[in-house]
Order: sequence, then structure tokens, then C-alpha cells
Amino acid sequence: MKLGFIGTGNITVAVVNGICGSKISFRKILVSPRNKGKALKLSKKFKKVSIAKTNQEVIDKSNWVFLAITPKVGERIIPKLKFRSNQKIISFISTIKLAQLKKFIKKKTKIVRAIPLPPISIGKGPVPIFPPDKQAKSFFDKIGTTIEIKSEKSSNNFWSMSGMMAPFYEMLKVKADWLVKRGIKRDKAQRYITSLFIALSEDSAIKSKKNLKYLVAESQTPGGLNEQGVKELKKTGYYKSLEKSLNSILKRLNKV
Repeated sequence: MKLGFIGTGNITVAVVNGICGSKISFRKILVSPRNKGKALKLSKKFKKVSIAKTNQEVIDKSNWVFLAITPKVGERIIPKLKFRSNQKIISFISTIKLAQLKKFIKKKTKIVRAIPLPPISIGKGPVPIFPPDKQAKSFFDKIGTTIEIKSEKSSNNFWSMSGMMAPFYEMLKVKADWLVKRGIKRDKAQRYITSLFIALSEDSAIKSKKNLKYLVAESQTPGGLNEQGVKELKKTGYYKSLEKSLNSILKRLNKV
């Protein structure tokens, strides 16, 4: 199987790293010349990765084509490209829906929308896909955890949640900066904060069959530090702000 990527940004870099470090069987990966620096690094790092001269070459020489470009770029270039009916198209584009993709591609080919996130580079993280597809599920299960979604409208909820990556990293940064301001060396502060949240995330994943409200309760003791932290953040409207941001992102996605 030959895989082709149109768009060589951070998500393509993460997915290609994930593929090359997995048990996925493939003959070759072809990346587009867009973002030459990242494309060159991938081709130097992995023997099976090479750079195409054009986007059309990526399509011509691939069985699966991954669309990893921004919505504006996608609207401009996809209608000009010639696809084949026996190809599988995997779109990472957040705001171009399935019906619009079909209109752009003009072939009766299988199209799947997927939402990979940067941790896919280390074989971790969820990958929501729509519509459900056995081949795509098997593929992404080798570099993450596939979540099949039956409704495109419902998939927008997951796209909204993907907009919480940067806020999460900002939260880690604020905590690390707080320690640094109090005399802790940055490398030690960041190592502590990141390892703490890895542990909390892994623990919550193991216990994910429980309602998360139980983890909130179990992590507190009456009059304890965690009880104080939750109460004060609730009082400031911190958690309501998170919900408000998610609603705003979802509203934007639903308008498209």
C-alpha cells in the first residue's frame, strides 16, 4: 500500500511518525512539497518517505490519500486535483464536510473524515472517524484508539474538543511558570508538571468506565488542598469558561 499526504504540516509530521513507528504495512509514503522544511526532515528520517514534485503526483502514486491542509487551501486546490475511484481519501480538514468533499473530488471514492491529534506520533490518543470504516479503523487502531462516529453532526462535538489542545498546554505552562517564579529550575518544574498530568491522565483512563465526577470526589478530602482548588476555580467561573469556549467552537463548526 502506498500512502500520500497533501499538506506537510504538524499533523502530517505526527501521523507519519506514528505510521513509521507502528506495525502498519506500507510500501511507501509520499508527501507534498508544501512546507519543504518539514517534508525534507521526514524524508531524511525515514527511508520509505519521499517528497513529490506536485500535489497531483501524490494522488497519482498513492492508494490512500490524506488531506492535511487548512479549509481555505482545501477549497482552493482540491477541486483542481484528479482522484481515482479506487482510492481511499482520509480528510483531516476540520470544516469541510463530507458532502462538500464529494463535490470537490468528483469521484465515487470512499471518503473518511478523521481527527488525529499530535500524540499519534507516539501511538497514543483518540482518532474519531466518520463515517465508520473497517479499513480506516484497523489503520488508526495501530497508531491510536479509533472512535467510529455514525453522525457527521455528532462528529463536530469531537472536532470541538480537539480545540482544547492548546488550552491544555497553556494550563501546563502556567503551572510550570508558577513554580519557576518561586525559584524552581524550569527543567525540574516542567518535568514535575508534565509527569504529574501524565499520571493523572493514565489513572483517569484506567478508571474511565466510572463517571468522572467520582474521580473529582475521590481526589478530595474535607478541608483539603484539592477541595480548596476546585471550590476556588468554580467560584471564578473557570470551568464554565471551558464550556463556553467549547460551545463557541461548536457553533463555528455547525455554521459550515
